[in-house]
This record gives sequence, C-alpha cells and structure tokens, in this order.
Amino acid sequence: MPVSKEVLDEIALSEAEYQLIVERLGREPTEVELGMFGSLWSEHCGYKHSRPLLKLFPTTGKRVLTRVGEENAGAVDIGHGLAVVMKMESHNHPSAIEPFQGAATGVGGIVRDIFTMGARPIALLNSLRFGPLVDWHNRYLFNGVVGGIASYGNCLGIPDVGGEISFASCYSENPLVNAMCVGIASSDKLVKAVAAGAGNVVMLVGADTGRDGLHGASGLASRTFQEERELRSAVQVGNPFMEKLLIEACLELAETDWIVGMQDLGAAGLTSSAVESAGRGGSGIEIDVARVPRREHGMTPYEVMLSESQERMLVVVKKGCEDKVKALFQRWELSCETIGQVTRDGMARIKDGDAVVAEAPVGLLTDPPLYRFSVKKPAWLRQVQNSDLSHIPDLRPEECQGALFTLLASPNIASKHWVYRQYDHQVQTNTVVPPGGDAAVLRVKGTGTAIALTSDGNGRYCYLDPYQGGAIAVAEAARNLACTGAQPVAMTNCLNFGDPENMSVYYQLKECIRGMAAACRKLGIPVISGNVSLYNETRGQAIYPTPVVGMLGLIFNVYRHCNIGFRDEGDLVFLLGGDGSPGLAGSEYLEAIRGVVAGRPSIDLGLEKRVQRCCLDLVRRGVIKSAHDCSDGGLLVALAECCIARGRGLEGRWGIDGRADAALFGESQSRIVVSVSPEKEGALRERAGRRGVPLRKMGVVRGHRLVVDGLINASVDEMAAVWRNALPRLLLPGS
Repeated sequence: MPVSKEVLDEIALSEAEYQLIVERLGREPTEVELGMFGSLWSEHCGYKHSRPLLKLFPTTGKRVLTRVGEENAGAVDIGHGLAVVMKMESHNHPSAIEPFQGAATGVGGIVRDIFTMGARPIALLNSLRFGPLVDWHNRYLFNGVVGGIASYGNCLGIPDVGGEISFASCYSENPLVNAMCVGIASSDKLVKAVAAGAGNVVMLVGADTGRDGLHGASGLASRTFQEERELRSAVQVGNPFMEKLLIEACLELAETDWIVGMQDLGAAGLTSSAVESAGRGGSGIEIDVARVPRREHGMTPYEVMLSESQERMLVVVKKGCEDKVKALFQRWELSCETIGQVTRDGMARIKDGDAVVAEAPVGLLTDPPLYRFSVKKPAWLRQVQNSDLSHIPDLRPEECQGALFTLLASPNIASKHWVYRQYDHQVQTNTVVPPGGDAAVLRVKGTGTAIALTSDGNGRYCYLDPYQGGAIAVAEAARNLACTGAQPVAMTNCLNFGDPENMSVYYQLKECIRGMAAACRKLGIPVISGNVSLYNETRGQAIYPTPVVGMLGLIFNVYRHCNIGFRDEGDLVFLLGGDGSPGLAGSEYLEAIRGVVAGRPSIDLGLEKRVQRCCLDLVRRGVIKSAHDCSDGGLLVALAECCIARGRGLEGRWGIDGRADAALFGESQSRIVVSVSPEKEGALRERAGRRGVPLRKMGVVRGHRLVVDGLINASVDEMAAVWRNALPRLLLPGS
C-alpha cells in the first residue's frame, strides 16, 4: 500500500525515491524496511548529493593507512609503530534544538568513531558558528553548546585543545557545531568497521535503547528546519560516564583476537551500524530486535532499529568467543547482549522473535540514488564579486587606531579565552602548546615526536567565492601548522551547506570542494575522513557555505616548535610572504567597520606552498623565535596579537603604499609574521631568498606599546584588555 507524502517527508524520501525502492524490491516495503531505507538513503548517511563531488579529493599518501568511507575514521602512520586516527563530524540541527545535549552528544559520537578503531582519544577540537551575540537566543545557543562540549569532554578526560568560533547573522537559527577527535593507536592493531564471516556473532554493548534520536539522520540532518516541526525527542541524551567505561572496555577488547570488527551506533542507530558493517564485509546480517535491551516499554521494531540512543557499540565477535567478550564487558559493568549473526546471503534480515519484519539486500540499502547537477555561477554572486570597493572611503590617519580597537573587540577576532578556559586542555599531560595560538601542539609519549592540530574555515570567503574560499580554508589550516613548525600530513573536514536541491547552494558545494581539492593537491595533503552536513537552512535562509578543515601536522623534534608571541627585547620582526597587494575583499574590517560583505578573495597556491615550506624550514633550523599566521583582521591585528601574547611592544618601521585600510587590515593570503634575533637576520634573508619568498621588515620588539609612525601608538595592556574582555561583555550584557 503506497505511503502518504507526510510519511515520506518525515523520513526525507521523495516520491520518486520511494517508487525506486518499490521497483528494486519488487514489492512495497514494510514499515521497518521503509524506515531503514529512509535513514540509509538520507543525505546524512547516503551522501546523495555530495558523494560524486567528494571523489575530487586526493585520499592517498605514503602515511595513509585507511581508505575513506571504509572505516569509522581515517588513520595515518606517524612512525614509532604508531598511528594517528582522526575525524570531524557535525551536530548542527540537534544543537539548534537542544544546544547542551546536541553539542554534548556530538562530542560523544565523534569520540566513539575514534576508539572504535582501537585508538585512545587524546584530543578534541571544535569549530562553532553562531548568530550575533546581541540577540538573547544566540547567547542561549552559545552558552548551551559551550557547556555541552565542556561537560562531556571534561567528564571523559579528553583535552579540548583547539578550534575556532565565528559569528554571522546567517547562523542565527542554524548554528554549526563541528566536533573533531584525534586518537593514538598501534599502527598494526587498527580495528575494522566490518561484519564478516558467516556464523560470527553480533553483540550490542553499552546503554539500553530508548526512543531518543528517532529520525535523527533522516529527519533532522537531511531536511531543512520548518519552525516547530522539529521535535526534541529527535535529540539524543548523552551519558559521558558510561562512554568512559566504553572507551576502556573497547580498547581492552581491541588488544585481543576475539573480534572481527567494531562499529559505533551513531546516525540511524542499529540500522546503519549493522547494514553498513555488513556492506563493508560483503556479507549479510540477521538481527533479532527482541534481544535488544530497552529502557522504554512498548517499543516497536521500527523504533528499536532507528533509535539513536547514545553510548552503544556493535561488536562482531568470532564464533566461540562470545562468553569471553561478555565477561570483559561485565567487568566494566556494561551490558553486552547477543542480538544476531553474520550471514552469507547478502541480506539484511530483521526479526522480532520468530517474525521477520524486514528483509532487503544489503547492497540495495547502501546504494542510494546519486544526484549530479550542471550549474552555473549565480547572477547574484557575480554582482557581489564585482562590487567596486574603491568608493569606500579610506581611513584617515587619526582613525586607524580606533579601527584597530574595534577589530580587536569584534567577536570573530576577540580572545576566545572565556570559552576554552571551560575545557580541560591539560588532562593526559600531553599539551605543549594550549589553545589560543595558531595550532595546538601535543607530545606523543614515548617518542621525541609531537603532533600539531588545527581547525579552520571562513564562511564569508566561501560566500564571496566558493572555489577560492575552499582553497583558502585548506591553505590557512596548513599555514597555521607550519607556524608551529609542523609538517601537514593529513586532513579531515566537515562541509556545512544549505539545501543542495537549490542550484545556488549546489554551485557553492561543488566549487568549494573543487577549491579544497586543488589546495590539497598543491600542498600534498590527503583527505583521510570527513562529514557532509547539508540542509542547513531555516525558513529558506541558508547559512554561508562553510567548509571546515581539521588538519594534522608532525613535529619530529618536540623541542623545535614555535608560538605566536614576540619574545625578547631587540628582536627583529618581518613579514614573510604576501604578494604586495593587500585587498579588502571579504575582510573582517570591511564588514565590522563599513558594514559591507563584498569583493572576491583570492589565493596564489604556488606562493602559499613556498611560504609554508620556508616557515617550516626556519622553525626546524631554529632561525625564528615566533611565527603567526596573518589572517582575520589583517597585518595590524596579527601584530597586535603577537604583542599581546607575551606583553611585548613593537616599534613599527615600514611605509604604507596606497590605501591605509587595505595595508593595515586587508586579508590577502600567504603571509606570516615572524621574529628573529638580530644575529639571525642574515639566515632569515638567505632562506627566504632561496625559496623565492618575499620578506619585509616590520620593526623591532621594544617596550610595551605598538607603534606605527603617525598611525598607531597603543598600549599593549589596553589592547589586551579590549581583546580579552570583548566576548564576556557580549555574553553578560549590562555587566
């Protein structure tokens, strides 16, 4: 019997997709089958609009140990018999409804992706987007999300070491909450997310199953918000203390030879974990929902299969090892029940006792239709890009210092100390460079190696030019790592966009991925994992196209790394890189001071590569004492941040050609502020010249004021006070 449009809307299937299911099955699907198809064919699980585009990313490299899409997360070899495992995912829509639990369970989910592979989680990062904090609802979302991240991560004992936060009106009703986790594992003991070997046993471990999270993948994550349609029951509730037990138990299990594979229950719950694991193993799977432990009475097979209750794992156990696995989990006071087995017939068979409630080919469930569109640049985008910025009045000399303080107080630039002080970033005692710099640095115990981690993205750039904005997101992440002395080796990402069935949005998605892929290839950085979050719209208002890049770098000598702060009196400050023509396009200055979002950001990837390699070389050789990426707010803001970091002043000694606003606050790419002792100036010039990288002297570290002749004469303490207090004042209006 055909289903109603209301039912199809609820599970995010079109009528054409329903008819395709009927055609491929040769019959009408049962209720449970329809729910399973709705989830597995959803955008969140099936990547219907993005999978063809994601093939543009380079995904292989000499250190890469996994294939994208075949495991819970990506892994790279870092030497010493160790691998780093990492991934980033979104929890946007749940966080818009219940910010605390939405963000908390986002952390829990990404952590499970890591320890499921046998890796101990050692670091969390997050990238967040909100509407302006002058609005009470945005403050409510902000406080809830930060509280949820802090609560869950701190309870688990995993340090939150980095991230970024940006604000724009387009995120007011659709905040972005992207969580990243990184773990360490033995490179020869990675656990696969696979169900294989007919007769092997399927066990469900952890929390009992409830009704929370129903239609999370197909409903919340695969369609746009429609005011009050969203139900709070679609948001999961987390228990970090149970997850901590799961971490330890699963890591202990990973050391044995009792299992074939392990998979967490995330989006679409038991449906996706069981069916996708069987798909990877080329097997069938049989599940009896009557054996699933439940915490609510009267749950139907449909609800059990689609529940997204948290802190649950699916373990595929070698036949005969069931008792040993159960005993292990019982020692950790965790439920562990046999709920099914692996079969050889390629079918996903769901039973409720003796009754079969769903039976469909695994290959059909995991093979949604893919959509490709031929799109052109929207007319509105051409108009925005071609805006004539020359009509904007330049800054008069007496206005420059006021503009600097305005930008230091801008929420996009101001210190995020109020946020990350709520996260425990020193637990596990690996953190060498804490939050607040260009990238976090963590030592790898038992080696002389360190890793550097960052997450970056600029939705405003991608709105103005998706291709260039995508390339800049990758380049800035790599540049931030280079500033610490780390060689970028791999990246993960989270692609946040609006409705892909809108051709303007699809154009943004396609061009952003093309730009990111081009930068990855140029800089030699493979993509090892990722997530796509589409339909980020509320009442027809889409967010900025916001690709977020999480990146890993290697430091081969933990003692040779850099921070952003100027260190010693008399040190010389230089600008490394830059093409000599800073522009205002897409800059924070243009929006914060002039109220304009326009222009066309750009990047020369060839220059970017030379600048990064030069900086990395200088750090490794001990030539430079500090390095700081020049990005949001431009050159003057970067210099101010270098001063604030250690309370050191700068006497600036450079002339300004052309417009003062562009020279001071323009955001042209491929620029790094570095400092050296006077005796190392020659080495700096020699290395920069050898690599063909522009070098410009900025001044001398001196005193406690930032001075640029005739334009700026500001106390470092005053700048620091404005920069540090801006966010708390917005969050506590009237204080």
